Amino acid sequence: MKRKILSLACTGCLAAAAAPAMAQPPEVTASEVVEAIEGAFGATHGQRRNHTKGMCAGGEFVGTAEAARHSRSPLFSGRPIPVVARFSLAGGNPKAPDTARSGRGMALEFRLPQGQLHHITMLNTPVFGAASPATFRDMMLALRPDPATGRPDPGRIEAFKASHPDHRAQAEYFAHNAPPASYASSAFWGIHTFKFVDGKDGVTLVRWKFVPQDGETRLTEDELKTAAPDFLERALIERTARGPVRWDMMVSIGQPGDVQDDPTVQWPAERKQFKAGTLTIATASPQKGGECEPINFDPLVMADGIAPTDDPVLRFRSPAYAVSFAKRLGER
Repeated sequence: MKRKILSLACTGCLAAAAAPAMAQPPEVTASEVVEAIEGAFGATHGQRRNHTKGMCAGGEFVGTAEAARHSRSPLFSGRPIPVVARFSLAGGNPKAPDTARSGRGMALEFRLPQGQLHHITMLNTPVFGAASPATFRDMMLALRPDPATGRPDPGRIEAFKASHPDHRAQAEYFAHNAPPASYASSAFWGIHTFKFVDGKDGVTLVRWKFVPQDGETRLTEDELKTAAPDFLERALIERTARGPVRWDMMVSIGQPGDVQDDPTVQWPAERKQFKAGTLTIATASPQKGGECEPINFDPLVMADGIAPTDDPVLRFRSPAYAVSFAKRLGER
């Protein structure tokens, strides 16, 4: 995995190996992106730099026979797989209001047999806000507060929007869709394209979405004005106290020509889908001292049977998460 990630840091790694002096610098480094996030939101001591505000949850996942036909991953054995989950708000502000028109995250660590782990990290939007790490960095730079006002400069934000069309799809989604009324009633998308690998090494390109069995509900205009700033944590704790919360993992199968390396572009809605399993969340708790708190939910932690594509954002997330993780460990 390290070799694959490293390949993104040069143009033509074989040529670079033969002639190091000709190697090109990376478009953007993981440290640059994390520093840009810190510049936009500040750095909360000992905490994640992005998706700082969050909570823990726990439960299990049971895969389906249909998924097992496409992937040899033990995730789809049909047996219950223990899961540690984290729900969160995008951004580095630990006091961000739960009514903010920003992303909500679901991160899952599947604890497979023989000590194996598999991570899935998702957003409550069908697309991401950047087709490249550089766009994400530039978005954070545009959000950096002006020292004179304490707020981002509107002109700088407009300039970013005009020069980065790959940001528009997610921005339009936020503009036309109110935030979820509960984590339990929110869908979550995998955003990226992945590969399911079967027992004969056959590859199926897939994207997935976790669909809440409670149904999807969003805040009304009145609720956007009156909801408490931290209602999401309380709502999920109260909901799990009444009984388990479930999401169905729905997988779409790619066709030739479907985008594999751009998380800002959706696949056509008519792609064939199948149910790959059901996630059950039985407990929820505050993040502080919770089981999810120390986990680095690196999306490239994958068990055999599921593999990444060459999506540059997906590949970049692992080193960026590592930089953030090292920072918060060093602050303890």
